[in-house]
Amino acid sequence: MDAPVVDRPAAAAVIERLVERGKVDAAAVDRARRVAGERQALHLILVKLGLVDEKDVAEALAQVLHLPLVAAADFPEEPVLDNAVSLKFLKEARALPIADSDEGLVVALADPLDTYVTDALALAVGRPVVCRVGVPAEIERAFERLYGGGGNAGGIRQIVEGMGDAVIDGADEDAERLKDLASEAPVIRLVNHLISRAVDARASDIHIEPFENSLRIRYRIDGVLQEVETPPLGLKSAIVSRVKIMAKLNIAERRLPQDGRIKLAIRGKEIDFRISTLPTMYGESVVMRILDKSSNIFDFSVLGFGQHTLTAFLDVLERPNGILLVTGPTGSGKTTTLYTSLLRINTPDKKILTVEDPVEYQLEGVNQVQVKAQIGLTFAHVLRAILRQDPDIVMIGEIRDLETAQIAAQAALTGHLVLSTLHTNSAAATITRLLDMGLEDYLMASTINGIAAQRLVRSLCPECRVPHPAAAELIAEFELERVARGQPISLYKPVGCAACSGTGYYGRTAIAEILVMSEAVRRLTLKRAEAGEIQRAAVEMGMRTLYEDGLRKVVSGLTSVEEVLRVTRDT
Repeated sequence: MDAPVVDRPAAAAVIERLVERGKVDAAAVDRARRVAGERQALHLILVKLGLVDEKDVAEALAQVLHLPLVAAADFPEEPVLDNAVSLKFLKEARALPIADSDEGLVVALADPLDTYVTDALALAVGRPVVCRVGVPAEIERAFERLYGGGGNAGGIRQIVEGMGDAVIDGADEDAERLKDLASEAPVIRLVNHLISRAVDARASDIHIEPFENSLRIRYRIDGVLQEVETPPLGLKSAIVSRVKIMAKLNIAERRLPQDGRIKLAIRGKEIDFRISTLPTMYGESVVMRILDKSSNIFDFSVLGFGQHTLTAFLDVLERPNGILLVTGPTGSGKTTTLYTSLLRINTPDKKILTVEDPVEYQLEGVNQVQVKAQIGLTFAHVLRAILRQDPDIVMIGEIRDLETAQIAAQAALTGHLVLSTLHTNSAAATITRLLDMGLEDYLMASTINGIAAQRLVRSLCPECRVPHPAAAELIAEFELERVARGQPISLYKPVGCAACSGTGYYGRTAIAEILVMSEAVRRLTLKRAEAGEIQRAAVEMGMRTLYEDGLRKVVSGLTSVEEVLRVTRDT
């Protein structure tokens, strides 16, 4: 494609609008200007450098040019043009025809300032082009949905076709050969494509899994793994090596697990990736945890805590000392809840220290320590040193052994507020788990203030969910009348649309229970009672269980019965 022809006064106005709205500062603009030079549009360079979000740029373009901003739901269900314009041109120009009107061809453009694109389109179709502003990620998603691999100039199939046989490698390549392969442009482009697609799809993890006869790529989206278009098996070593180079891991070591981190700017957002490699029968399995700071809003109402549960949780959190535990399986949002808690109680008169493995997000004003077991920097070792730092609040990423649990209890006894996590199925089961671990019952009864258990359920897509009458048998089976409090019961079911990629769900919300350590629960702890007995006592004192909290979200239309049953089946 030819060099862009940019409307420079409008481009300057866009930058000015971004600065005025506080989306980017003048120093960042100056830095981007030095990188951009004469031929590249400054607003695009700002996005590439991760200095401004592409959606903010799209909004500024729409305001400056007085053009409508296309919403995700406005993209067509069927292609508007049939081979009138090269799909490769449209893909590279990030232009998508969305309607054919009497005024002309309506086109969503990622960069409407590039007048070459609109002039070329008008010439190709023989009629005027009516411009609209689109968010680049939404244009690309719609393009892939409408035209698939055929028009996907940056797609896996086309990238692989351009590689030839030279980069198709086997499992026995030596380290230098792998390094050369991983540094070649097609492999770099392929890995970047896999990563950017995952970010666009709101994935939390990328799984790269080699098997005997195939290579499987899966994204975890809203807690559920989904398989995506996969490169040939012969590229597995090159792909894994590229990821390891990006994470600064030892490319020659393929017999031992390795961990690393990557920081990238994708679509104007700074995103961290936590990398884990594991040797398997047919090569190294790689999992990339995506840590998108911009998508994490550390606010209890956004997380999904109901008012009843939140009131009890905050009552425990705001006590000056004692232990507050957050429990649940891996991926249930425990760390996010702890970070939200720390930010709520982080005031200038409090010193907060954390020990984590790993540190997922950096919190302003909080002293965070990364565990490094290979050099002896364990949870217990760090905790002993932390307590000599005169903290008010201590956060322990996870209680994994008796020694850590005992130090946490001692810290609570000496006037510290201790926050931590534990892998258990329910709040009540946490007490029996700590007893099994060897922690003394009297220490638990005197130090634990409260235990929260939580899960994440998928939220129904607000664009396509549909109500359906609840059968009398269903209402009776799940006792929905009790949680509906006399209100009409209308349940919703997932359907699937473009906004949610056909799944019927978009995003996740928390369901939680909070067990407050009452006198009755303390007595049961000292008696070493079973988890079921402790839970009954807590419910009698007003605790809403995970299951009940989930059903309340079902009745309110936030999620489905199937989702609640899926995540609470083990409680």
